[in-house]
Amino acid sequence: MTTPNEPAVKPANPHFSSGPCAKRPGWTLEALSDASLGRSHRAKQGKAKLAEAIELTREVLQVPADYRIGIVPASDTGAVEMALWSLLGARPVDMLAWESFGSGWVTDVVKQLKLDNVRRLEAPYGALPDLSAVDFSHDVVFTWNGTTSGVRVPNGDWIPADRQGLTICDATSAAFAQALDFSKLDVVTFSWQKVLGGEAAHGMLILSPRAVERLESYQPAWPLPKIFRLTKGGKLIEGIFKGETINTPSMLCVEDYLDALKWAKSIGGLSALIGRADANAGTIADWVARADWVDFLATDPATRSNTSVCLKIVDGEVTALDEAAQAAFAKAIASRLEAAGVAYDIGAYRDAPSGFRIWCGATVETSDIAALTAWFDWAFAAEKAKLKAAA
Repeated sequence: MTTPNEPAVKPANPHFSSGPCAKRPGWTLEALSDASLGRSHRAKQGKAKLAEAIELTREVLQVPADYRIGIVPASDTGAVEMALWSLLGARPVDMLAWESFGSGWVTDVVKQLKLDNVRRLEAPYGALPDLSAVDFSHDVVFTWNGTTSGVRVPNGDWIPADRQGLTICDATSAAFAQALDFSKLDVVTFSWQKVLGGEAAHGMLILSPRAVERLESYQPAWPLPKIFRLTKGGKLIEGIFKGETINTPSMLCVEDYLDALKWAKSIGGLSALIGRADANAGTIADWVARADWVDFLATDPATRSNTSVCLKIVDGEVTALDEAAQAAFAKAIASRLEAAGVAYDIGAYRDAPSGFRIWCGATVETSDIAALTAWFDWAFAAEKAKLKAAA
């Protein structure tokens, strides 16, 4: 096989990482010049910034008016853990997992909280568990979009409106890119560094009235560290949901999140964000349909993510290799693209099958995705030529 010439056009922005994700188009450090630096986050200015972040989140994400929104520490992980430790134990729990982060929540509930009334509904990478098997008299914990598998739930239709248990949804790769049905969700979590390309270490916790009722009527059997406490004296700490954060946030990161939210609003809000992600994922799908060496990890088109798009190599000569050699081949392609300044951080997640993970969220330009696909074909051809030469 002859190595082809390099494509003529490179992506203008080679940042395709699935977290932290690409900054919004046109972003510069000057966008953060109004950050409330050197001031207490509890001062009037700082509290106003935090409250604005909450209200803009509500507006852009279209969160119902009676849902609480709080800024919490430790990214999406912190937000999920706060929900698990504060809410679970009142009912049996159904844990859904089909990729590494969902599996991590299963481990925490079973091994750390040590709940014994837990059902696991699991599926391998590329598939969803049987959603019809979920028992909604139980609390239900699931990821809306599996970041490391590229598999998402198609919608919220599988969740009944008259459920008895709570639904706790890790939506960190779905929020601002997919239509979340809040009427079916009691807890929603995400982090700033995903779809809007914000900075890391801050999470968002969104609670339905049903979740608030549980918090105020149920006391877990285990002690809660201060950083997880959402109630005091049996009542919700309302200040958390008005910008009075549990611990000190980075006001520089807050300003960056505000900038991303204002950009999202300026381009048309949630529908525009979803449209951009769909266009990016669609460009990948068009290329995969043409290419004979790569395919989606997600087996069902209805469940394919439009943000964390995961791909596998299906070329027969490569799949005939042992697992380690297949992983090395995929890694060599990713390394070649990084060395060319074309794409950074696109290898599959460490626990996932070998392949690639391309972030297609709204901050990525479709023209850059289109340019990337040509370079993928080039890199594959180059590595295939090496493989043949070594045979």
